Amino acid sequence: MSELDDITYCGLYCRLCSTKSRIPRTSTMLRNTLDQEGWLNFGEYVIPEFKSFWSGLEKLAGFETDCPDCRGGCGDPGCTIRKCATERGVELCPLCPDYPCENINVFARRYPNLIADGQRLKQIGPAAWRQEQELRGTTGFCYCDIRYP
Repeated sequence: MSELDDITYCGLYCRLCSTKSRIPRTSTMLRNTLDQEGWLNFGEYVIPEFKSFWSGLEKLAGFETDCPDCRGGCGDPGCTIRKCATERGVELCPLCPDYPCENINVFARRYPNLIADGQRLKQIGPAAWRQEQELRGTTGFCYCDIRYP
């Protein structure tokens, strides 16, 4: 495992994102419930788009392991932070000499712990920071709980 696995350019930890944590678990529970209730047999009669819904639900259920992460294109395809980092050859924005830049400051309006977490990442390094984030995840922490609209 690379020390950058599951760390976004901007300094979020992918496993604390609902896309890799809550959504796969919730999607799996819903899929199992629908299966137990027989929706695979009659769902399309109730909801004509059921097969498409089921396919999407299966995809969401697999995101815990199948999500491409930030480096693989997860999220906004036009992400200015990802674009800037790749153009500058920066693996992690907190390690950039211009951190926090305007792009990070704008994004941090939605994720209030982003800059403090980035400063911590810079202080202790990606491997130790990732361990701290894993511990944070055991408490039930998820970015969607603190994200501002």
